[in-house]
Amino acid sequence: MAQAPALKLVPTPGQTIGPFYGYALPFRDGQKLVDRAHPGSIRLHGTVYDGEGETIPDALLEIWQADEHGRVPRETGSLVRDGHTFTGFGRAAVDNEGHYTFTTVNPGPTDEGKAPFILMTVFARGLLNRLFTRVYLPEDAAALEADALLSSLPAERRSTLVATREANGDLHFDVRLQGAGETVFLEYPRGG
Repeated sequence: MAQAPALKLVPTPGQTIGPFYGYALPFRDGQKLVDRAHPGSIRLHGTVYDGEGETIPDALLEIWQADEHGRVPRETGSLVRDGHTFTGFGRAAVDNEGHYTFTTVNPGPTDEGKAPFILMTVFARGLLNRLFTRVYLPEDAAALEADALLSSLPAERRSTLVATREANGDLHFDVRLQGAGETVFLEYPRGG
């Protein structure tokens, strides 16, 4: 009897997001990495758009970041919200108009001369897998110019990763999933 050829198994996609995301994943004060009264607190906010430029009312965003001194938090319990423990993690659902807000601090550079950034993960309807991007602070032009990731991108695409500083010190960063001005998304190699 002839033996069937061996089939190569390929990874399957992650589960698509559903209406349950907004119900099951947000947690109390998930968007508040620090209290707004914390010295140096800022608001990171923006809107999530689809490929047609329409807002997405059911996305969920997570951020991971260093503290204001560039230290990557090593605290256990990323969901801790006790008023003094900075875990560097936040999760926020967008509102019905696609807006999101985090209260956090400006991350410091993790090494001298490095461009500080916030890692952002996007979950949204129709995405089979989450998307990863970075939110760079706009001030240090030399560090931005020297950043390995930004340097690897065409000049016209770099700005999709750099937030805008508002007059009150807050950061504005829109996420565009497709189309004109599409945010640059990152791919991480999978271990073998």
